[in-house]
Amino acid sequence: MPQESAVYTHGHHESVLRSHTWRTAANSAGYLLDSLRPHMQVLDIGCGPGTITADLAALVPDGQVTGLEYAPGVLDQARATAAGRGITNVRFAVGDVHALDYPDDTFCVVHAHQVLQHVGDPVQALREMRRVTKPGGIVAVRDSDYSAMTWYPEVEGMTDWQQLYLRVARANGGEPDAGRRLHAWARQAGCDPSAITATAGTWLYHTPEERSWWSELWADRTVSSSYARIAVDGGHATAGELARIARAWREWGAQEDGWFAVLHGEILCRV
Repeated sequence: MPQESAVYTHGHHESVLRSHTWRTAANSAGYLLDSLRPHMQVLDIGCGPGTITADLAALVPDGQVTGLEYAPGVLDQARATAAGRGITNVRFAVGDVHALDYPDDTFCVVHAHQVLQHVGDPVQALREMRRVTKPGGIVAVRDSDYSAMTWYPEVEGMTDWQQLYLRVARANGGEPDAGRRLHAWARQAGCDPSAITATAGTWLYHTPEERSWWSELWADRTVSSSYARIAVDGGHATAGELARIARAWREWGAQEDGWFAVLHGEILCRV
């Protein structure tokens, strides 16, 4: 059976979870929400700490949501997230998107947020997502596009961060510019092109609070997360270079005119 071959670039360091726990269905799955119905069975792939998963469960109160993770360690936090909100129609499991352990035609919606950029075979992942989706159901995917991220003002070191991240993510077997490729991958996975709706969405960090939060988590991630270790061990950067990039993030975050936009590709595939 196919299995994961890529290395997850970010890991689950606190600086990473600081970002992941900010995510909600509203700010990260808005393109999907109008398609949800109260009775639906939903599979949320790459659920991480479970904030989007719990939101989806609240939106399908007569249905069930399954949160799936490749890395089991974060699922305790996901379970705590759901329990803390009193969400009972949710369960969590460990699994690999390349070989889902579910029968054909199991779910009404199969959702993945920021997942396909990190997997070794995104087309196979989409084939599996499509396989376990019921006829008439939806495969919903959203991924960022690192080359399309843009910011102002240009602070020395920020472009170095972007280029370094692209190198590290690709060396790990992923595709950091996944957002622009989702519709093409879905077609290659056998989705009917006429049944694919492609959209784009953004996150924007501009206010002083947003700039501080975004710049600090990336500064910390650059020197303290799995990404930092992989970058050094893989010969992509030295510890000193990572420290310089972290300082650039903090310098950008202190700019009164600072503005950072993250572009995402989004697809809804009707099965």
